[in-house]
Amino acid sequence: MSVQVRHRAYRFRCYPSSEQAEQLARTFGCARLVYNKALDYRHKAWYRRKESVTYTQTSAMLTKWKQRSDLAFLNEVSSVPLQQTLRHLQKGFSTFFKGQTGYPRFKKKRVLTGSAEYTKSAFRWRGGQLTLAKHDQPLKIRWSRELPYGAVPSTVTVSRDGAGRWFVSLLVEADIAELPKRTEAVGVDAGISALFTLSTGEHITNPRHERRGRDTIGKRQRDLSRKQRGSANYRKAQISLARAHARVSDRRHDHLHKLTTRLVRENQTIAVEDLHVRGMLASHTLARAIADASWASFRRMLEYKAEWYGRDLVAVDRFFPSSKTCSACGILKDSMPLHVRVFACPCGHTEDRDVNAAKNILAAGLADSRNACGDGVRHDPS
Repeated sequence: MSVQVRHRAYRFRCYPSSEQAEQLARTFGCARLVYNKALDYRHKAWYRRKESVTYTQTSAMLTKWKQRSDLAFLNEVSSVPLQQTLRHLQKGFSTFFKGQTGYPRFKKKRVLTGSAEYTKSAFRWRGGQLTLAKHDQPLKIRWSRELPYGAVPSTVTVSRDGAGRWFVSLLVEADIAELPKRTEAVGVDAGISALFTLSTGEHITNPRHERRGRDTIGKRQRDLSRKQRGSANYRKAQISLARAHARVSDRRHDHLHKLTTRLVRENQTIAVEDLHVRGMLASHTLARAIADASWASFRRMLEYKAEWYGRDLVAVDRFFPSSKTCSACGILKDSMPLHVRVFACPCGHTEDRDVNAAKNILAAGLADSRNACGDGVRHDPS
């Protein structure tokens, strides 16, 4: 059983004092301003003069901005988060030119939300206490779990969500041991009525977190609509609505984390469909249910957990006809409408359509895995 050293982020709730909260809010605002000014300059430089601007040039521009009288307030916050936001902008352009993401967008000014990233030169870590640059006292953190023994953060990110909750994320190097090898393999078919169906015949119930919280969210949305925009009561109603949304999101992620951890622990190979979730969200009748299922988050969690613990994750091509193929004899049906919940084959095989699809996904995943010598691969329809 091998052990690998990987970068791992540990996220905790934190409770800054009023002075620390004010300083952090000021830092968030300055980082947003620097990001938007640099993006505006790079955008105009290209579309007006066909000039490509690099991170080094924007860093030099930041120095000049600090010398201006109207931007002198940039000197009141730590310079590291401002430099880091320029690096994030550079990364955004790099991924855009690679075709991985869209064009970088300007950051909107919001009352509560924001984030700032600090590198080692901008914080002090002593005795398990974290003190950020420009702060006199350590940050009060609720240690909900222990950090790896002897771990020292290399990067610290402080953020605040729409519900007004503060978080601190510590990036550390951690020893992650691969799990013992197993012989089990499972195919996973995504759905709505059942969140996931396994090739073992198990149906994972869909908790429908958004539906359970819909009445509360709707009531608080109506309360917000009655308040005068910009008033103190309007801001309180905003926070109340954001807390309702956060409760739904927290429940959803907690459920997905527990499910993906269980699948990784119990199986050596996991086969899933390579779903085009963004395209499926275009369906107005199913968009809300698909978004609530959060299939993309499920896939992302499985990917990094399988990599951590030495499991094989196989993504079967999205056009593979798993629902129309008989898992017993391989006959392909011409059609399989959604209202037909039982797969009946002329060979005599009868089975729940989702279980049948999960078995086909597993078979296709195992075939691809063998062809790739056990590595997780993406099925090529050609």
